Amino acid sequence: MPATPAYPPHSAPRLYIDVELSDGAEVRLDGSHAHYLLKVMRIKEGQPIKLLDDRTGEYLAHVTMLGKRDLILLVDGKTREREDVPDLWLLAAPIKKDRYNWIAEKATELGIAKMTPVQTQRTQNTAIRADKLRAHMIEAAEQCERTALPILDELVKLDVLLESWPSDRHLFFADERIHESGEGSFRKALVAHDGPAAILIGPEGGFSDAENAMIRALPQSIPVSLGPRILRADTAAVAAISLWMAGRGDWNG
Repeated sequence: MPATPAYPPHSAPRLYIDVELSDGAEVRLDGSHAHYLLKVMRIKEGQPIKLLDDRTGEYLAHVTMLGKRDLILLVDGKTREREDVPDLWLLAAPIKKDRYNWIAEKATELGIAKMTPVQTQRTQNTAIRADKLRAHMIEAAEQCERTALPILDELVKLDVLLESWPSDRHLFFADERIHESGEGSFRKALVAHDGPAAILIGPEGGFSDAENAMIRALPQSIPVSLGPRILRADTAAVAAISLWMAGRGDWNG
């Protein structure tokens, strides 16, 4: 006799849909979702599918009708509530497309609350495709069992960002210039500064002298070092998020 599969099935396809879900709801899928399930996964009637809505949590559903280009699901019930997200923003200057997409993916996996592309004097890529960037975030959330997605802001100029900076949010500024002075330990800064936070990562080539001074002039700015080695912008973003999550986020829970 075959073994009874675990419930809910961990191997079930997992999809984000931009609709608020509830127990017993009927959901029609078409377009890319339907193509994926019908043509790639070869889904059959009765098979389970996990759904997340970034509003209320994760649900288990099953297929009740298959068409040539669409299918209908019935939501059986909620499996998990929407997760609590640590109050951390990532502010990152755009870099080469593939590497910036990678930052968005990894930041989503690590659990940030919001990502904001920031235009600086040395930013070379300002043609941000928000739809593509969002798609990478969604794919990361689907694959890594996230029940919440980061907010994705539009590209903003650095001076505009700083002018409207909230008074109650720390801005950890990754400043590669301060390591030589022996100051700017990120670990010590995290011990001293609790509460809502953001991490600012510069472009390839770093911030200009004028930008560095402008950031430092912000009262909420905390210049920090990411160690003795030179890091590429994508590596710096992941390293900084990891340090914050370990020191002030939910990795200590």
